[in-house]
Amino acid sequence: MSSNEILADSSVSVTELKKNPMAAIESGEGFPVVVLNHNKPAFYCVPPEAYEALMDKLEDFELNQLADTRKGQQEIKVSVDEL
Repeated sequence: MSSNEILADSSVSVTELKKNPMAAIESGEGFPVVVLNHNKPAFYCVPPEAYEALMDKLEDFELNQLADTRKGQQEIKVSVDEL
């Protein structure tokens, strides 16, 4: 990914964001909005629901990686009473 690649369907300038932050964020209609500074991505505004979904996917990915590293390891049998 290059530093100029835009990963959102909606964009606003820093000036627009300063004038009316909520209107700028709402322009994404629930999706991330890229904030441009001199026509280059400066940062992304991500709605809470989208951020939570992103974090859930990241957690799933990390758990899957952990499971993959443990795949094929010797199993240790325990009983519920021992726990």
